[in-house]
Amino acid sequence: MKRHSVYLLFLLLPLVVVASDNQRNTASEEGVIEITEWRVPWDGRPRDPYVAPDKNIYFVGQRTHYVGHFNVETEEFSRFYLDDGTGPHTVIVGSDGTPWYAGNRANHIGKLDPNTGEIKKYMMPDDMSARDPHTMAFNDDGNIWFTSQGANSVGLFDITTGEATIIPVPTERSRPYGIVMDVDMRRPWIVLFGTNKLATVDPQTMELTEIELPREETRPRRLAVTSDGNVWYCDYAAGYIGRYNPNDESIREWKMPQGENSQPYAMASDHKDRVWVVASGIEPNEFTGFDPATESFFVREPIESGGGTVRHTVFHEETRSIWFGTDTNYLGRAVLLD
Repeated sequence: MKRHSVYLLFLLLPLVVVASDNQRNTASEEGVIEITEWRVPWDGRPRDPYVAPDKNIYFVGQRTHYVGHFNVETEEFSRFYLDDGTGPHTVIVGSDGTPWYAGNRANHIGKLDPNTGEIKKYMMPDDMSARDPHTMAFNDDGNIWFTSQGANSVGLFDITTGEATIIPVPTERSRPYGIVMDVDMRRPWIVLFGTNKLATVDPQTMELTEIELPREETRPRRLAVTSDGNVWYCDYAAGYIGRYNPNDESIREWKMPQGENSQPYAMASDHKDRVWVVASGIEPNEFTGFDPATESFFVREPIESGGGTVRHTVFHEETRSIWFGTDTNYLGRAVLLD
């Protein structure tokens, strides 16, 4: 608890709250997944959780401008205030325990010292080329690949120099959105939410390649990668999940069991290479599992709080847990039981 004590003295505010009284638990009848939710004690759309090296959770409050922290053992929340107007979109945590957040509405990537609350802002090169850092992912060097949806670009941020290399996307208004790294943590994969395309960047040449998906109406929003190197995407517009094989460039798609209005959004792959996606177009939202080995959906588990919309998930292999945030103001954990 030392970190929390220092932080509370720094802010002079009582920002740690025990949330166990607002905990919800559900388990699937199939015995595959168990979901627990904790109500976040502040409004502001908690989203995009990340598991730190100490197994505790960081997340951001997009609407009320904070970086949140959740102690998994004590079930206590704390938060670090950001400047009004920051609109944080994502937070990721380095191997040294340092959180980095995307200042989506304020043209910067921020580095947070969790011991003091001190923030260092790294402004993007100009007000247009990467004005709205969106989603981020570490590569094998610990540097950060990120998307800029409104600026229509992909960037690589060097955490040592504080400099960003910006790569424009050729297709106009393509809206680069979700981003994940390949299995070697070297090559980024990106969805272009404003189009029916995926994209990738060669880390050696920094050349961006677009991959067109077969249906023109497809709007991919998030991604997952399995250990065989396949890239999985969800079609938010028409209710599909799809698989792109980079080796032979083949594409396969499967209709979501909730139908064309399911709006699959948050996505992750697990320790068995199963793909998990949250159907956000229905109420309550449903965690939906797909097994590539059988090419079939095998579980649909509702989120008790309703979810509102679950926008991003992260899988932690050691604890076999998928963490998520909800627009209904909960932080959630889906533990995989097999």
